[in-house]
Amino acid sequence: MKEFLIVLAAVLPIFILAAAGMLARRREWLTEEADQSLMRLTINVLVPAFIFEKVLGNPALLRLGDMFIAPVLGFGAVALGIGVAGLAAHAAGIGDDRTRRTFAYVTGLFNYGYVPLPLALMLFDRETVGILVVFNLGVEVALWTFGAALLSRKEGEPLLRKIFNPSVITILITLALNFSGTYPHVPDVLITAARMLGECAIPMGLVLTGAIISDHLHEFHPAHGWRVMSTSCLLRLGLLPVVFLLVAKFAPVPLSLELQRVLMLQAAMPAAVFPLIMTKHYGGDTVTAMRVIVGTSAIGLVTIPLWVRFGMKFLGFEMK
Repeated sequence: MKEFLIVLAAVLPIFILAAAGMLARRREWLTEEADQSLMRLTINVLVPAFIFEKVLGNPALLRLGDMFIAPVLGFGAVALGIGVAGLAAHAAGIGDDRTRRTFAYVTGLFNYGYVPLPLALMLFDRETVGILVVFNLGVEVALWTFGAALLSRKEGEPLLRKIFNPSVITILITLALNFSGTYPHVPDVLITAARMLGECAIPMGLVLTGAIISDHLHEFHPAHGWRVMSTSCLLRLGLLPVVFLLVAKFAPVPLSLELQRVLMLQAAMPAAVFPLIMTKHYGGDTVTAMRVIVGTSAIGLVTIPLWVRFGMKFLGFEMK
């Protein structure tokens, strides 16, 4: 029970920050007009600064094995989730092709950033955060490639430009500094500035997430979408976590302790929120996306601590 309460105490601030964003939107303290500028600031400045400070000189990121295995597992985790959700769409009562593709995409993509990053910081160490960032490199590629393939019905900017966004570019540059051995020569003032900016990234992202959810709550009708919600919860919070944990423990190649921790954290995650924006932009079914995100996030408040506690015991490691 003590471990469960520790994990719950680590999870609750994340949901409180999202709730603060919902309140700010309802009170019109955070207007919809401000979203785009704050989102661009978060994506283009705050998150890259967070990544730079956590990856630069991180000893866990000097192991070549993790550099290749982590992003491959990130990409594979998303591909597996989308594939399983696509097969299970019939059980959710989904017949329409557009709705089925949306269900598969949103259910298959776990919350890979704003929830596991603070959890990794609170429960483990900087090395684990660094491996999580590189794992998310594969997730980012899967997010855009599968998103474009499953949802896109519009012409937009080139796919490669979306994949090579500021976060991915920052990861690649910082890894190059690590492996070239030049990272000790990066000025301390630059690292300090990156740390100060990076500390704003997760809170800002969570507040914006809450505001966006608030905008779409009127589309959420659980009485009409209970099969979609229950099926997505069974997959995202039931079946897929088991698969993630089995891979973490019995992978055919040895995984580092930090990578096992990352898989355990990602196993516990509900559906990501960003696919709601992707769905709206590319012409998918936003109502279905909303049901999956709200349903798994609400149940996740209970299941995240349970899965983290079970996963730590199953894999045999402890909190910091």
